[in-house]
Amino acid sequence: MKKYDVTIIGAGASGMLAAISAAEEGADVLLIEKTGREGRKMLISGKGRCNITNSAYQSVFYKKIYPKPKFLKYAFSQFFSKDIIDLLEKNGLKTKTERGGRVFPESDKAKDVTDTLLKIIKSYDNIDILIKTKLIDIFTEDNIVKSIKIKTENKEKTVFCNTLILATGGKSYPATGSSGDGFVFAEKLGHKIIKPLPALVPLVTEGNITKKLQGLSLKNINASLFVNGKKTKEEFGEMLFAHFGLTGPVILTLSGFAVEALDKNFKTEINIDLKPALNETKLDLRLQREINDNGKKQIRNVMKSLLPSKLIPVILQIAEIDEFKPCNQISSKERKRIKFLLKNLRFNITGHRGFKEAIITRGGIDTNEINSRTMMSEIIKNLYFAGEIINLDAETGGYNFQIAFSTGYLAGKSAAETSKNQ
Repeated sequence: MKKYDVTIIGAGASGMLAAISAAEEGADVLLIEKTGREGRKMLISGKGRCNITNSAYQSVFYKKIYPKPKFLKYAFSQFFSKDIIDLLEKNGLKTKTERGGRVFPESDKAKDVTDTLLKIIKSYDNIDILIKTKLIDIFTEDNIVKSIKIKTENKEKTVFCNTLILATGGKSYPATGSSGDGFVFAEKLGHKIIKPLPALVPLVTEGNITKKLQGLSLKNINASLFVNGKKTKEEFGEMLFAHFGLTGPVILTLSGFAVEALDKNFKTEINIDLKPALNETKLDLRLQREINDNGKKQIRNVMKSLLPSKLIPVILQIAEIDEFKPCNQISSKERKRIKFLLKNLRFNITGHRGFKEAIITRGGIDTNEINSRTMMSEIIKNLYFAGEIINLDAETGGYNFQIAFSTGYLAGKSAAETSKNQ
């Protein structure tokens, strides 16, 4: 095979942007994808809609990204949310901005995003694509990548490389091709891998309470993560009960930290404040008023002004109060138990739903071993990294795709420049 200026492993969001930016610089590019379709993870993202990016300022992005958001400062300065939106719109894909600054294709079809990126890639005559092609090995000499071995249609081939970009993704949604093999190759080349863990993943709880509440969605609640009894993080918004435990936006945001705690065998709990707008004093006064004004009514009926119907019998059961008990028989101790549970509905977290249901991977190649201005390895001088393979992850809202686009763009541009100077 011919020698390429830039060889990219992985045709996801970061790999496709790397191919585009390298081709813009005039480099001969080879884009290799082990599955039968480019951008497979993008196709299922955002429930099939693909949350492309977010319209928020960079300062907001930094608050949503872990563990070292400022590593992305230069990458964001080179290619940010406006740039990916402009790139797509110039090539015929209209976008729209929804609540929370989330940017989607106007068509609500993720396929339109991947198709547009592929259309751009195929418009360059200096980009070749290989699908159903797996990376087998990377060969280096004096800390420089010289060639790679690939396998396609049961045939092994050698590709000589001027530069190599690993954009293989993490371990989340392995069916899309993100099986973690990029971590294996990077580690063999001397890189430190921060243990990959599932993030933005539903959490499994102890007991059967969530099963009773399955399908119930709550809005405007406050969820707090407790690790070994200490509150470590909290989020306000929406959540959902599932047969196995907890999910929904606020739970997914907390999940990466919960999974880290579980991995260390720490006691991990989620506390739900069902009435965050009311402090304990105001909530107690509200309960007193409701109980006093409805003396003969059953407590379960009076609670309807405070909670969704499905949640009432569960709260009263935990409080050990007969749901048919008239309000005029509710003691002050029982009222205080109800008040406590409305502010402290706590769940013991015993596990998570794993990489198969995780939206993103937490962990990966240590950013201390990557040049933030080029995405080049500090160990192998013509090796670059882009996307989820790097130890960076973010909350939901389009932030993770922007990390992929920005690091991909910078890696492709930098690799092309390195190749020119060889």
